[in-house]
Amino acid sequence: MAETEAVPAKTDTADDPIPEGFVLTGIDGLDEMLGRGVPAGHIITVLGSFGTGKTTFALQFLMQGLINGEKGIFISLEEDVDSVVANAAAFGWDLRKFMKEKKLHIVKLEPADAKTTVTRIRSELPDFIRKVGASRVAIDSVSLMNMLFADDKERREKLFALCKQIKSTGATCVFTAEVKDDNPRSSRDGLVEYVSDGVIGLRFNERENGEVQLAIQVIKMRRIRHPRAVKPYSITDQGLEVHGDMEVF
Repeated sequence: MAETEAVPAKTDTADDPIPEGFVLTGIDGLDEMLGRGVPAGHIITVLGSFGTGKTTFALQFLMQGLINGEKGIFISLEEDVDSVVANAAAFGWDLRKFMKEKKLHIVKLEPADAKTTVTRIRSELPDFIRKVGASRVAIDSVSLMNMLFADDKERREKLFALCKQIKSTGATCVFTAEVKDDNPRSSRDGLVEYVSDGVIGLRFNERENGEVQLAIQVIKMRRIRHPRAVKPYSITDQGLEVHGDMEVF
């Protein structure tokens, strides 16, 4: 696969510094909506149905950190490593470069082996984060992980414990999660949004004439004031871009 140049990310400047304790998501328009990015150490859940760009959001978040000199971990329960790398390359993000430099680790877990997968995530991830010095982590998707647990009680307990373990490392984490068919503001199991520090919803708006528009909303973000307005966004050849100065139709 031919290497591609990484798309330049936003960097801090003397005139526009990012306050200590916050990190940029790397998504144009979203960081401006939030004012200063998201609080460092937060667990952010990105909710959305198929095709809304959840995985792209997670990769863009990691890419922002990598270009800023941070280390990251991407855990996939859906796609293998080559597929993740190829998807990123479509946006101009050369993940292989950072993998070779040991700045990015992509881990594919097998949902088919439920017991092993759950054990690895629960017991190995916190130590792995500390060992590699990762400050950004993405899990794609937490919905698949939750399906591995026997019932709602176990899902709730294990998910809460996982969040607590990740937060103990100080890393900022993005979960992706599928939504309910009848409610784009709620995850499939209705759990992850309650244990997360922030929730960002991605969805389709459809007119009667069939025209479709992508829309984003910051549903929840602890520790900061944030707009709750629904704004349009696009998935471009450079990733997600939020149009904060526009309104949804």
